[in-house]
Amino acid sequence: MSSQLIDKFRQLDAYAKTLEDFRVKTATGAAVTVSGVVIMIFLFLSELHTYMSPNISEELFVDTSRGHKLRINLDFVIPTISCNYLVLDAMDSSGEQHLQMDHNIHKRRLDLSGNPIEEPKKQEIMTTTKHIEKQNKTEVAKFTCGSCYGAAFNESQCCNTCDDVKEAYRIRRWAMPDLTTIEQCKDDESVEKTSQAFKEGCQIYGYMEVNRVGGSFHIAPGKSFTINHVHVHDVQPFSSSMFNTTHVIKHLSFGSDIKSANTAPLDGIVGLAKEGAVMFQYYIKIVPTMYVKLDKTVLHTNQFSVTRHQKSVANINSESGMPGAFFSYELSPLMVKYTEKERSIGHLATNICAIIGGVFTVAGILDTLLYHSLNAFGNKVSLGKAG
Repeated sequence: MSSQLIDKFRQLDAYAKTLEDFRVKTATGAAVTVSGVVIMIFLFLSELHTYMSPNISEELFVDTSRGHKLRINLDFVIPTISCNYLVLDAMDSSGEQHLQMDHNIHKRRLDLSGNPIEEPKKQEIMTTTKHIEKQNKTEVAKFTCGSCYGAAFNESQCCNTCDDVKEAYRIRRWAMPDLTTIEQCKDDESVEKTSQAFKEGCQIYGYMEVNRVGGSFHIAPGKSFTINHVHVHDVQPFSSSMFNTTHVIKHLSFGSDIKSANTAPLDGIVGLAKEGAVMFQYYIKIVPTMYVKLDKTVLHTNQFSVTRHQKSVANINSESGMPGAFFSYELSPLMVKYTEKERSIGHLATNICAIIGGVFTVAGILDTLLYHSLNAFGNKVSLGKAG
């Protein structure tokens, strides 16, 4: 009775075996087998790598966060304008302005080949030194009344320093004459800076924190100030056509850098000024982004897309603009949330079984086709020789 049950049970075997004497091993079968094993190993490693990498899900919802500052990380190289003639200004839609920013922003002098000349300095240190020198010069000249070179509003107005003359001309909105012809400017450090204006390059890097609203910032030549609510740059004694605003964006991001997010699409971009002074404009759309890691650590950053435009600037005081790199940004009301999740071990096991079974089945079909094709070809050859 037991042997009959065993015999019936054997009938359920879906993998019937043939005797060893009836098995034929061929070179093509060996090649197919080796190829199948290699493919299975490759697909297994690929699937294992996918399993070890976290699964990232995406969500989109309205951004309700308030009160956070927007951090702007930047690293720009302007190869043909010295640091003394470049300023970084920022302003936002709330009306707040940051002129000639120096907090956490560094300037590194470069030669025309792009090599550093000296260690980077914060602009605030240079400003303090300038103030002390100007104070000493004022004390020496306090008993004299220097000429304003025609820019004075009355006979009692004195211009005892180079900055006084510049201010008088600025108020008059006159173009500055050659500084070497002005007595107060002959010993002023600005004359030396003027002579080095186009003999050096500059790297501006660091970060700044601004209000989390739409705004803009720019890097442009000349001293910046506001007249009647209009933002202007004074580049005298030069003309706009003399400024080559070619620049390299080594890095620009808003917040933390995350590899899986598009946080720095402008890195490595070169703005090439082919004709005279050029105004480069970058219109940036920022999308707030939240990234939740496997350990529940939350990172806040921003992705952005950008549209670029450039135009030639004929005159520094014209309505067409001024030379430099100008960045305008807007924040999207929507936020993207990325969440890392562990992959299921069951999903891994299912995929591995599918890989093994699929490759084994396809290899078996291929081996059968090759075997019968070669046999048929061999039989035809034998018949041809016999004939």
